[in-house]
Amino acid sequence: MPALQVRPFRRADRDQLTDLVNAHVAAVVPGVSVSVNTVLSDLERQPGESITDPWVAERATLVAEQRGSVVAGAHLLRYRSDAEVGAHYRNAGEIDWFVCHPPASFRQDAREAADLLMRACLAVLARWDVRVAHADGALPAPVVYGLPRNWPHIRAVYEAAGFRHVGDTEVILLARVADLPRTEPAAGVTFERTVGECGTRFTAYAAGRALGFLEVDTTLARPERHTRAEGLADIGNLHVDPAAHDTGLEHLLLAHAAQWLRLCGVDRLAAYLWESETAMLDHLTAAGFHELTRTDRRWELRPS
Repeated sequence: MPALQVRPFRRADRDQLTDLVNAHVAAVVPGVSVSVNTVLSDLERQPGESITDPWVAERATLVAEQRGSVVAGAHLLRYRSDAEVGAHYRNAGEIDWFVCHPPASFRQDAREAADLLMRACLAVLARWDVRVAHADGALPAPVVYGLPRNWPHIRAVYEAAGFRHVGDTEVILLARVADLPRTEPAAGVTFERTVGECGTRFTAYAAGRALGFLEVDTTLARPERHTRAEGLADIGNLHVDPAAHDTGLEHLLLAHAAQWLRLCGVDRLAAYLWESETAMLDHLTAAGFHELTRTDRRWELRPS
């Protein structure tokens, strides 16, 4: 057997591949890891992607093995070409995620393994004869998607292969729930808790009119997948009527959501903003959020 080879994933690789995945997750969000079961389930289907997952026609998982050790791995998707598939995904191929040891690690030929694996990924995309090839870093863990700035070694591999960042950049923030605002009386404003589109919704009303709402999702860890993300929730939606801007409504909504999260036993709350949303970034930072990282969304293969 050669010292370094790329081959299809085998079930016996599951523990080592999961270790690689968790090393990348840990560099993005603290206190989160995924189980072997989570990784294996992700290779078969992605139930959290209720729109795009049914569009997938084919999946492939490759690993780079060096003397019996899995040193890199990648998961690829091919989307169907029929009219039911969204135009962006139609007949597209994607490196859904790619993980490898950084070149500065104790494995001196880590970059060689990553490059060999990337060449194999490009060969799969070519064999699939896809219309366009995309790349992402959507590991099966909360808060990890796009290409986080914490993975410069993955960025280097993508760029060397011809992938270019063609989308937006998102800011990922995290707050300790204990540091979020406490509820205070607000003259003329009432709050209601209901079911929302992306979690539990807290809506502020004044004179019978909705001024804004905030939704928090406390179900980031699917129990059957055994993801270690207990105590973590995220803001699924935050909207404030333009007329209510600069009234402190964001502060009040966060306070009511935080009170609920404390009852739920949630101790950390994540939030996501486009890089251009500077005003909201200031609001959240003032309320106790800290920037974890920035992640670059949408990479597309554009060989020179």
